[in-house]
Amino acid sequence: MNQHFLNRRVLITGGLGFIGSNLARRLVTAGAQVTLVDSLIPEYGGNVFNIAGIEDRVRVNVSDVRDPHSMAYLVQGQDYLFNLAGQTSHLDSMQDPFNDLEINCRAQLSILEACRAHNPAVKIVFASTRQIYGKPDYLPVDERHLLRPVDVNGINKMAGEWYHILYNNVYGIRACALRLTNTYGPRMRIKDARQTFLGVWIRLAVEGKPFEVWGGEQLRDFTYVDDAVEAILLAATTEAANGRVFNLGGDPPLSLAELAKLLIAANRGGEFVVRAFPPERKAIDIGDYYSDDRLARSTLGWQPCVPLSEGLARTLAYYRENLAEYL
Repeated sequence: MNQHFLNRRVLITGGLGFIGSNLARRLVTAGAQVTLVDSLIPEYGGNVFNIAGIEDRVRVNVSDVRDPHSMAYLVQGQDYLFNLAGQTSHLDSMQDPFNDLEINCRAQLSILEACRAHNPAVKIVFASTRQIYGKPDYLPVDERHLLRPVDVNGINKMAGEWYHILYNNVYGIRACALRLTNTYGPRMRIKDARQTFLGVWIRLAVEGKPFEVWGGEQLRDFTYVDDAVEAILLAATTEAANGRVFNLGGDPPLSLAELAKLLIAANRGGEFVVRAFPPERKAIDIGDYYSDDRLARSTLGWQPCVPLSEGLARTLAYYRENLAEYL
């Protein structure tokens, strides 16, 4: 795998964010020429500290994927485009739907048009989300499940995903999408719940404060960031992935209350309180969700390697050392 990216030119949108920066580290190690695009808008996940130690081995372009001129310039000559830029907050998407539309929909179309005009040979991997399924009709959820998003973010992510598949099918721009589930690990946003609730739990656990579990009985599955990065790289190098969508999963699912206990065990201390869902969150909660990821395993040759208990321990260790950089 590493040999494949030697001297290849790679563009990562959302490159200073959680998954983007972890992907960049892996690609730098593999000898790729990496350019990171990030708007560094405070509400999103970008953080310059995420590339500490590799700053001099990547090129950083601070620009917004909504700017068609910068994207037209940046896509030129790239072998791979890892399209990870997005607005991730479900609540923000309901309070400011037009902003979510701009980033998760219009900007995606703009990126694809830039590729069509300036680099139709590029291979694109798009980071989609399990959120587009909405409340599951059956479990585990496979790729044939009806798409029925419960918020504006899910609808726009669904459109962004399908623009990629459309451009693959109509224009021959090789593209595929990974429907990520709850991805966690070092460099995730932890100061608020804009990326994931687990980030807030981890921050409070490290600070020695109790955290809140809403409901507690909902089942979820989790993917450690290194495993997600591996799937992204495999999707980029597997021609059979073109024009297709894949679920990612991880360890067997567990309830949020069980996850809270596992986190406290990994932290060697802490406490949590179970609370009823706040009404604005309850309205967009999807109940139980876990993925059927057999298609990714069989087509990409992927399998998650980091157990949840180990992933949580690694993540806690990272924030114990670097907490101030994420507050």
